[in-house]
Amino acid sequence: MKLEVYKQDGTKSGETIELSKDIFEIEPNDHVIYLAVKAYLANQRQGTHKAKERSEVNGGGKKPWKQKGRGGARAGTTRSPLWIGGGSIFGPKPRDYTQKLNKKVNALARKSALSYKAKANQIVIVEDFDFEAPKTKEFVSLLNALNIKGKRTLLLTNGTKLNLYKSGRNVQKVNILEANNASTYDLVNNQVLVLQKGAVNLLETSIN
Repeated sequence: MKLEVYKQDGTKSGETIELSKDIFEIEPNDHVIYLAVKAYLANQRQGTHKAKERSEVNGGGKKPWKQKGRGGARAGTTRSPLWIGGGSIFGPKPRDYTQKLNKKVNALARKSALSYKAKANQIVIVEDFDFEAPKTKEFVSLLNALNIKGKRTLLLTNGTKLNLYKSGRNVQKVNILEANNASTYDLVNNQVLVLQKGAVNLLETSIN
């Protein structure tokens, strides 16, 4: 698959770039995409949730009332799970939600996500660039020039572009990553995938 390379002002540079058929034109596998996204979201969880159980709640050392003679139910502590202020029954405990994926499964998931993007014509290639200083206004001008402003956009860069990252980090619906750090979740969670020219090779190398 060949795509045009655009300049920062939105005009065609006259160059084209060939996308690898083994990455951008495979038959997508929906199940591995599901596994990769599920693992990514699970790995974002801190797992620090905690509720106190009966043995961990303060107080309740005194029996509220005598065992017999009142005509009511027996009670041994005010910290019973049945009482207000009592401990929780089977409450959440800290745990690790980490899920691991086989390398080949992860690679197939990323290839499948990229193939879906290519089929839907949601990939835009731009020349390699960085800003001399962080300028959000210049970044917004770039989005306008490419006619993608307002769309959920993922921009993959050719290596570390700190000024570019700082220019776009406050723009709504925009995410900027180095190409080799993009997960399957990042690749599917957008409407437009913008690739710097040099990022294409970096992305293909990281997957293979």
